[in-house]
Amino acid sequence: MSNYHVVLEAAWLVRDVKSADDAIGVAISEAGKRLNPKLDYVEVDIGTTFCPACEEPISSVFIAANTAIVGLVLEMKVFDAESAEHASRIAKSVIGRALRDVPLAVVDVDEFE
Repeated sequence: MSNYHVVLEAAWLVRDVKSADDAIGVAISEAGKRLNPKLDYVEVDIGTTFCPACEEPISSVFIAANTAIVGLVLEMKVFDAESAEHASRIAKSVIGRALRDVPLAVVDVDEFE
C-alpha cells in the first residue's frame, strides 16, 4: 500500500459577480465552507489556464452575464491506497460528498513516502 498526493480540478459556478477577483473570493470561500471542518486537510486554490494567444498563465475564471465559472484546484493526501487510480477514486469520493453537484476531474496523482 502506498501514499499519494491527489490534485483535483473543480468547476465552481458563482452568480451575481462583477469582477474576476470577486468571483475567485466567493468560490474559494464557498468551497472552504463546504469542506470545513470535516475536510480541513483539503487545500483549495485557484486554478491556472494558459492564454491561447500569448500562452501566458492566467487565473481560471470566465465571466458572462454577471455569472462566473471558476476553476478551483483541490489537493489532498491519500494514505494506504492500492494504486494511483485507487487514490484518485478515494479523493473524488471524499471531496465529491462534500461538494455535491460540483464537477471534479483528476489533474495529477503523485506517490510519496
